[in-house]
Amino acid sequence: MTRAHPKALLGPLLLLGLALLLVVFLATPGTFAPIFSPLVQTNAPAIYQQANLLSLTLSHLAIVGMATAAATLVAATLAILVSRPFGREFLPLSRSIVNIGQTFPPVAVLALAVPIMGFGQKPTLVALFLYALLPVFENTLTGLTTVPASITEAARGAGMTGWQRLWKIDIPLAMPAILAGIRLSAVISLSTATIGSTVAARTLGEVIIAGLQSNNLAFILQGGLIVAALAVLIHSVFSMLESKAAHRAGR
Repeated sequence: MTRAHPKALLGPLLLLGLALLLVVFLATPGTFAPIFSPLVQTNAPAIYQQANLLSLTLSHLAIVGMATAAATLVAATLAILVSRPFGREFLPLSRSIVNIGQTFPPVAVLALAVPIMGFGQKPTLVALFLYALLPVFENTLTGLTTVPASITEAARGAGMTGWQRLWKIDIPLAMPAILAGIRLSAVISLSTATIGSTVAARTLGEVIIAGLQSNNLAFILQGGLIVAALAVLIHSVFSMLESKAAHRAGR
């Protein structure tokens, strides 16, 4: 049995340390007040207390999770359809659809959605959903269309139908690319979701906005550092999943 090299363990240990530090801060933010006190004016609070930081973080993650899951379902389905012979003619239309989110900035989507949906979580979900479509679509399409022809021919020679090849061959081999698209969408959505607080959605943007309004650097750092830590952890988790999927695919 081979032992892992110390350098190979350093990354996971750092991630574990970051996760533990984040959990401790969210559970007991008051214990970190001495660290943030030098950044605030006299008598100003060093820790954001207008709302529970753990509750805001969970709400932020829930919004990102729902938007990313919905975008993955729609974008991956479109990519699968246009990668099949019967759907190739719809590729330009599908690309136009998934590019909508990149054409309109999230702020513009929020401005258009609020009069229809009102303030709160819904317009934020719409903005994040549209913004997350393109990375998942393009990565899924790339993964499905770069499966080696020799493997496809071997599967066809074994008597597999088109749908059997899709589920048993194409998707497993394309999974690393698909996960890379989901990772990119999740990380982008995680940072973009902060603007949801401008339309009364419960996100960590609330902490950052409060800091800007009160000129409190500590609040701004708290909101920003939590989002950054979550982004690093989510990126790392998906990267590990991609590595496992690539190993299973023999790449």
